[in-house]
Amino acid sequence: MDSLIPDRIRRFVRSRSAVWGGLLISILLAVALFAPVLAPHNPLDQSFPRQLQPPSAGFWLGTDEFGRDILSRIIFGARIALGIGALAVGIAVAFGVPLGLVAGYFGGRLDTSIMRTMDVVLSFPSLLLAIVIVTVLGSGLINAQLAIGIVSIPIYARVMRASVLSIREQDYVTASRALGESGTGILFRRILPNALTPLIVQATLGIGGAILEVAALSFVGLGAEPPLAEWGSMIAADRKFVTTVPTLVLFPGFAITLTVLGFNLLGDGIRDALDPRLNR
Repeated sequence: MDSLIPDRIRRFVRSRSAVWGGLLISILLAVALFAPVLAPHNPLDQSFPRQLQPPSAGFWLGTDEFGRDILSRIIFGARIALGIGALAVGIAVAFGVPLGLVAGYFGGRLDTSIMRTMDVVLSFPSLLLAIVIVTVLGSGLINAQLAIGIVSIPIYARVMRASVLSIREQDYVTASRALGESGTGILFRRILPNALTPLIVQATLGIGGAILEVAALSFVGLGAEPPLAEWGSMIAADRKFVTTVPTLVLFPGFAITLTVLGFNLLGDGIRDALDPRLNR
């Protein structure tokens, strides 16, 4: 055990995808944390005399149709992006993990009923189902995050169930059962801690996916509402200028791309570091 953690750290550091992903996410976290210091202007301040200005010394990425500084809005949008990912994945994990844990451990009809319900949810395109949920709940950033979290529940339930099915047959679980340990103790002390590795990887990848999907909902008018500095809503508001001032769309789109890429690279690196079958 003493050599296991350093070995995993070495594998993580040797992974180029992990290093680049960690660097991108670290930058995003720093930008979100120090947004009031880094942003040169208030992201909500409007000034019609300076609307649609090109990049300049005063406004490094230019201004939008209301004269708001694009760079400041992108910087504050990092905070919203991280909140989106954390809340959406948190909802999915909070409901998906217990369902997968119970289904995998107890099996039988309970497993069948839970997983068939998850299969029904998975049979719908996730974004389409999220649109339906937001339409029922009402548009808004919170409801968009809730919808993405709900449609992601089956993913985490299936990941946890697969891990439990593999672990519950291990020798140490059989030994604990033979020594008279309770089912609850086996479930939470033996199985759950050893089933977290694929869950951590999936959650890391899921944050990037949640950010992208909420941005898509905002783009169609079902997510964040103006004047909130959210990247998807920024693209939606300025898409009419895509042919005349394309940077209005390109800059927030580039921010979304880098963020999703960072979480994907980080997730791949964590998977490589935690997978005992990989010796690099």
